[in-house]
Amino acid sequence: MKYEDKLILRILVLSLVFLLYGFGYFIFLWLTKNLSYFGLNIFYPVRLINNSIVVNNHAFTFISACVALPAYYLLLFLILTTKDIDFKHSVKLFFIGSLLILLLNIIRIDLLIISFINFGKDFFDSIHLVFWKFVSGLYVALVWIFLSKWYKIKNIPVYSDLKYLYSKSLLKQRKKP
Repeated sequence: MKYEDKLILRILVLSLVFLLYGFGYFIFLWLTKNLSYFGLNIFYPVRLINNSIVVNNHAFTFISACVALPAYYLLLFLILTTKDIDFKHSVKLFFIGSLLILLLNIIRIDLLIISFINFGKDFFDSIHLVFWKFVSGLYVALVWIFLSKWYKIKNIPVYSDLKYLYSKSLLKQRKKP
């Protein structure tokens, strides 16, 4: 398959995935709330009611932000906008990266609930703010760096494609003496 065909296919897949945002939310909501429930069940008697975990008569309701879906989409964007990653490696990268994001998200949610139960709302709010503002974006970047090193990815998302397209463009050809 020619490079240009692969690029168009990557753009189409990325567009399709963004159109199916609600489906991704449904999947990751189910995973997040159930795995958080099982993790918390080790420490407390816990009930799972719809999209809420109830601990010691405190209900913690999962909202869309709890799922961290933009983190998964950022990872997918980085994968699909990186030149020369074949389909098999793309799937592996997304699967491993998603597991790492999901794992930290479960730990984050369980830690937040445990902090609320043991230390109160103010401590909960402080930890939540640190995760929300600083840790989450940094973590996705670290996951991407880890995956890039592990799979020896040399290209840079978006940039490598633009550089290649520029080298083949009329703009580049005009500059030659």
